[in-house]
Amino acid sequence: MSARADASLAALLRDAARMHARRPALTSNGQALSYDELDSLAGRFAGLLRARGVERGDRVALLLPNIPAFAAAYYGALRLGAIVVPLNFLLKRDEIAHRLADCGARVVVTLPARDDVSSERVDPAQAAHAPRIDELTPVDGSGTAVILYTSGTTGGPKGAELTHTGLRMVATTLGRLLDVTHEDVVFGGAPLAHVFGMSAALNMTVAAGASVALVERFEAKAALKLIAREHVQVFLGVPTMCIALLAAAESAAKAPQLRVAHCGGSPLAVETLHAFAERFGCEVLEGYGLTEAAGTVTSHRRGRPVKPGSVGEAIDGTEIRIEEIADGQGEVLARGPGIMRGYWRNEAGTRAALSADGWLATGDIGRLDDDGYLFLVDRKKDVIIRGGYNVYPREVEEILYKHPAVREVAVVGVPDPVLGEEVVALIVPHDGQSPDRSELQSFVRERIAAYKYPRSIVVVDELPRGPSGKVLRREIDRAALRSVLDQSKGA
Repeated sequence: MSARADASLAALLRDAARMHARRPALTSNGQALSYDELDSLAGRFAGLLRARGVERGDRVALLLPNIPAFAAAYYGALRLGAIVVPLNFLLKRDEIAHRLADCGARVVVTLPARDDVSSERVDPAQAAHAPRIDELTPVDGSGTAVILYTSGTTGGPKGAELTHTGLRMVATTLGRLLDVTHEDVVFGGAPLAHVFGMSAALNMTVAAGASVALVERFEAKAALKLIAREHVQVFLGVPTMCIALLAAAESAAKAPQLRVAHCGGSPLAVETLHAFAERFGCEVLEGYGLTEAAGTVTSHRRGRPVKPGSVGEAIDGTEIRIEEIADGQGEVLARGPGIMRGYWRNEAGTRAALSADGWLATGDIGRLDDDGYLFLVDRKKDVIIRGGYNVYPREVEEILYKHPAVREVAVVGVPDPVLGEEVVALIVPHDGQSPDRSELQSFVRERIAAYKYPRSIVVVDELPRGPSGKVLRREIDRAALRSVLDQSKGA
């Protein structure tokens, strides 16, 4: 494919600025920035980066929170044909250093207060005085636009290479699925440095000419006020945000009403889905994606049946199939334009994840029903093998979520000398609740096969989370948990 300016992901902003120049592109702390203003600022970021030696193909890292400068620097770097490397603002020194060394970033756009970055830095405030570059550098649509680092569930984090064409396709497809128009206001609480925030809150919103209400750091009560103040119609979030908003809305006479909510990042409990839909008066559409697929593989869509417990159908242009293990269940494989080119400078990792004909092994276990709806069972690596039987944590978690005392839950396997692994549930109770562990066990045991119910239940104040708010089962120390359980048995 020949290089073209209109193949660039940066063309999303250019086209939106031409059609919706005076409409608000984003709001932050009550201040609005029009599409014309955002386009101008992106041009000045391009000029600033060009002055620092950035050329087509160079990597430009962004270490910024959800502020207007992120969006402007993102599209400004793409305007030069550079490759954007978003880094979550919550990362620490060693995590940042590893990613910058791996991608070979030319510069890092970050705030002066970040004194933990030793690479060449660019202060976003300098863009205001930089010369403006309006033209888009021609690129190959199949070329790399963004390198996003995975959370490193196996080994160290790997940089997924996402293409201009793939990211544009996901952005426009999501907009169609949710019926987003230029009149909508989209909730921007997911980190823009995460694939969900980047693809949905930023790229989808810009592709539709809508407005995104940025949230620098999610806090439920403040988010409720923002949703009401900015008249947000489209909510994008992860299950933990939904749970927190429901808790925050308990004291409100009436929660702000939405038009549609799209939830991804991790499985959404059916009970939470129904509660959120009722409280916020909106349709809740669950989807499924991963970094290596530009954020979205399947989704429910407006105007189509919603099946609770399912993550919907494959989005347009994407195929999914199941590599069966047993009873119609197996690893989910996906193929389509949004799938990554591979892992940056990691041939072994790429070969392990991608087949020669473009199928991505997702590492998730699922099944397809007769209508093509995908039901996820669990992560391949999270399956608990207890005495030779497979126990899928999500199945147990779904039951525990139905108990009125349970706010959040994570089910894990801990080492067991006899069974190999034992099933343990960590729960966060609702405020003011002191759940009885035996009663919770009985609640689960009555609803599931005997080998699946948790033999131990541990009450905790919170669960470990990643930068996007996703619960990280891998961060739970199984050996330490085993030790605690042994001590409790001996007490």
